[in-house]
Amino acid sequence: MASQNIGQSIPRIDARSKVTGQAPYPGDLAMKGMLHMKVLFAERPHARVKSVDTSQAEAAPGVVAVYTAKDVPVNEYGLQIPDQPVLCGPTLTSPSGRGDGVRADIVRFVGDQIAVVAAQTEVQADAAVKLIRVEYEDLPILSDPVTAMKADAPILHPDRGDSNVCVHYKIRKGDVEDAFAKADVIVESEYHTPVQEHAYLQPEAGLSYIDEDGRVTIASGGQWTHADRAGIAHALGLPEEMVRVVYPAIGGAFGGREDLSVQIVLALATWKLQRPVKIIWSRRESIIGHGKRHPVTLKAKWGATKDGKLIAAENEIIGDGGAYMYTSNKVLGNSAITSTGPYFIPNVKTDVYGVYTNNVPGAAFRGFGAPQALYMAELQVNKLAEKLGMDPVEFRLKNALRDGDTMGVGTPAPNPCSVVEVVEAARDKFGWKKKRRPKAAGRGGAKNGLPPIVRGRGFAAGFKNVGFSFGYQENCWAKVEIHGNGKIEHVVLHHASAEVGQGTHTVMIQMAAQALDVPTNIVELKTSDSATQGNPGSVSASRMTFMAGNAIKGAAEAALAKWEAEERPAIAEFKYLAPRTTHMDEETGFSTPNFAYAYSAQAVEVEVDTETGHVRVLRVVAADDVGKAINPDLVIGQVEGGVVQAHGYAVTENFITKDGRVLTDQFSNYLLPTILDIPEKVETVLVEVPDPNGPWGARGVGELPFLPYAPAVAAAIHDATGVWINEFPFTPERVLRALGKI
Repeated sequence: MASQNIGQSIPRIDARSKVTGQAPYPGDLAMKGMLHMKVLFAERPHARVKSVDTSQAEAAPGVVAVYTAKDVPVNEYGLQIPDQPVLCGPTLTSPSGRGDGVRADIVRFVGDQIAVVAAQTEVQADAAVKLIRVEYEDLPILSDPVTAMKADAPILHPDRGDSNVCVHYKIRKGDVEDAFAKADVIVESEYHTPVQEHAYLQPEAGLSYIDEDGRVTIASGGQWTHADRAGIAHALGLPEEMVRVVYPAIGGAFGGREDLSVQIVLALATWKLQRPVKIIWSRRESIIGHGKRHPVTLKAKWGATKDGKLIAAENEIIGDGGAYMYTSNKVLGNSAITSTGPYFIPNVKTDVYGVYTNNVPGAAFRGFGAPQALYMAELQVNKLAEKLGMDPVEFRLKNALRDGDTMGVGTPAPNPCSVVEVVEAARDKFGWKKKRRPKAAGRGGAKNGLPPIVRGRGFAAGFKNVGFSFGYQENCWAKVEIHGNGKIEHVVLHHASAEVGQGTHTVMIQMAAQALDVPTNIVELKTSDSATQGNPGSVSASRMTFMAGNAIKGAAEAALAKWEAEERPAIAEFKYLAPRTTHMDEETGFSTPNFAYAYSAQAVEVEVDTETGHVRVLRVVAADDVGKAINPDLVIGQVEGGVVQAHGYAVTENFITKDGRVLTDQFSNYLLPTILDIPEKVETVLVEVPDPNGPWGARGVGELPFLPYAPAVAAAIHDATGVWINEFPFTPERVLRALGKI
């Protein structure tokens, strides 16, 4: 081809509008005659709503309407199952026609919504919300998932069964007991991984209005226009064609915008009033109101032979699902798959549980269950290597999954399996030497004897699926128009993919240009409108480059065939269907759960102040197999951003709750890493082992660099101090406690 667009670092198409402030985000939108909305949140972890008195609010200055549970036509929603009321209030059920109506008179976490006010100004709406009087009957609070699993625990969703366990995956491979009997070394540990707040720059916001065709239209941030539309239409009792979802610029997502937040109540008010309505959540409302990364308790028993071969792994993983399902079933499915790390282990027994509690719901977040499971797996590997006196990188290479090796679910990973390539790439770039330097005097966990400043290095690897899985027929739509007189002069690409900051729209233009052999500057992108475009699937699961690329390639080739047949303009649509996957067997987990994986490895160097407990990360080498870097600079940006976000997860972000109430509900007490906190040097190694099904060989990269970071830092802290810390974030207090100094 004459035009080479793949592999080129062209500038982002949205860069200028975003850096100049011209790009309209949801909070920037306005329309003539629009009203302003405020939400009354429950602020209670668990209670029965006995009554809601809105009379004073309705009479307040500027108030146009107040809506409660009785005003919602079908008062339920949820991305996986409809188990959450739109508004909580004293109505018994909201039948959906499937017999699974949800109890709307019960609030199950502090962020449940009770009522909404639409007023002429934001100040008036805020004042009126404070006038709503709610009578509650507080109910027993379940804030610990282990307690919630007990037989005598109150059932939070009695309509969904007689247990708070909402998810249970099993993996049974080989004979674990026999393997442990043959193991020369066994390591048993318990780990705890924390909640993490998405902390996207723009909190939840949106504008709803009636469009020129009479559709209730919601302009807000999201990750899947068509799923948003389906949830809104269901709750309003409207056909989907009467609801339209459009995405303006989106201020970050990381999985946190997969679940609906402001969209249904905005649509409700606009549908009833036939007027535009706008809302912007405060940062505190955002923190208590949207889901978080699942906190997880993990117990592991792993065995290996004296020559360094892993032979057995037994794991128990308990994830706090919070008040509602959200995506816990899928997140914890990924935890099950990644719980043995990117290694071949012939004998595996794993049980993964998701549990309803009265905490903020567990939701999708970059890595989607893999960071939690891999923290356990990678520390187990590091501990076994140490116990055997082996170098941790050498140990990984000895056990790395290779083409044809079966995973925990009993089937081989799709080829090519590039664990060895990323481990070696990180090792070589870092300059990892097998010979350990002499340890500082007194190292090994003693209270005294460590120098004030100690340094250490750590290594970890990881992997994650690309695309949806577990039997779902993964698909993606695109449309291409070719215009011109004699030669191609203009191309219009239609694709509804969300752009949440990762550069998707730029990459899609590059892929369309490559497929048509044209320069990128003649490709126009029309995107993110459920009314005019087919279903793209979600911007999640590291899937969009892979899925959109195949859809765009198919549409472009079909349009090009029409063009060559002298059809003008040449227009074609294409729906890409990914290779099929299968559900996990309920008893054994046996399955082909994913059609593609991507692999990652990281080496880090840290410095620990043994007097203050402060951890500084000096250097990170991140090697990620991207298959083919469509836009290398964007990939490097993804890697660096993922490492910084993982640093917050591992070191600074300490989300604290007590009895279901969020104590760190502002950025003043939930400490995001600043420029002074992040790793001093991040070196990216792009490994390119083409995926046979990926467009131009590309794999997804969005989640990869997040995965190995926390266990690599834990290993480096251990190398520096001699102590293993099985729980993070590695705050100064936690480090000093591990050193026996407090």
